[in-house]
Amino acid sequence: MIVSVILFLLIIGLLIISHEFGHYIVGTMCGVRVNEFTVGFGPKLFSFKKGDTLFALRLLPLGGACIFDGIEGLGDDEKELDEHALPNVAPLKRAATLAAGPFANFILAFLFALILVGYTGADLPVIDSIIEGSAAEDAGLMPGDKITKVDGEHVHLYREVSMFSSMYSSGKPVKLEYERDGVRHTIELTPRYSAEDGRYYIGFRGGSAILDCNPFQIFQYALYEVQYWMRYTVKSLGMLITGKLGMDALSGPVGMAEVVNDTYEEVRPYGLTSVILTMMNLIVLLSVNLGIINLLPVPALDGGRLIFALIELITGRRVPPEKEGIIHLVGMVAVMLLMVVVMYHDIARLFN
Repeated sequence: MIVSVILFLLIIGLLIISHEFGHYIVGTMCGVRVNEFTVGFGPKLFSFKKGDTLFALRLLPLGGACIFDGIEGLGDDEKELDEHALPNVAPLKRAATLAAGPFANFILAFLFALILVGYTGADLPVIDSIIEGSAAEDAGLMPGDKITKVDGEHVHLYREVSMFSSMYSSGKPVKLEYERDGVRHTIELTPRYSAEDGRYYIGFRGGSAILDCNPFQIFQYALYEVQYWMRYTVKSLGMLITGKLGMDALSGPVGMAEVVNDTYEEVRPYGLTSVILTMMNLIVLLSVNLGIINLLPVPALDGGRLIFALIELITGRRVPPEKEGIIHLVGMVAVMLLMVVVMYHDIARLFN
């Protein structure tokens, strides 16, 4: 359990620091004053000041912030803020500063994906076997066929095929494009329902065809790896919004800690290398997740603030800071309430 806690703190610390450092480095390059760069919440454990910025490590390592001058909006007298306050920099610079945090998470995910692909290779979307009596067998699919598109979307990894199959196999026809002996074919098949598993199946297995990547392919498939997790996150969010997934699918810090612990316990018998590679894979997933969630157009999140910068950039008019501040305050309250609900579900799952 101690090892799991340490791993969790290292992972979440890395995600927070990379995100906030993205904001910090681009913000300072754009001339924005940073009042505080903090990792964690609550009482300060350690701090020092460099220039205008207070760097602090706080007691609860479950978040962080890069606090720009004037970011609050509420109670700020615009005339008292100089040209280095966030609301007063050019909208393009403000947009770059706000987008830099999520972008830093995507860069972090790509760097770890490079290591993973370089070490383990890439799972190609090649069919290993066909299930007897399945829709895939009736459609004429064969072992060795390489899936290239699912419902018009390109796939590069077998996990992408599995993702589409698990998320969208609802008995509706699925259009597949595949390659056999260098020739592309397109078919349409209807997944069949398994009463035993309670879901629909196309009817083939795969994932054993592993590409040992050369240096160029390592970069190529690392991008595909990040793209896969982006797709997975976006489609999962879509299913949450449409009600296809319930609140139980959401996880906060407690749920993340549980995932790290369960994953560590599962792979520990296979040795240190397996633990390290699996934790790297978790970092890729969580870093992409954090980046996309922060880009959502929700007030108080980076995406919500980014919307206001883009409005000014397009229209040439600023939304009054006090009105923007009220919107972000309401958004922050809503986000905090959601976090309380998610934490409740996380704790309830632990006891169940």
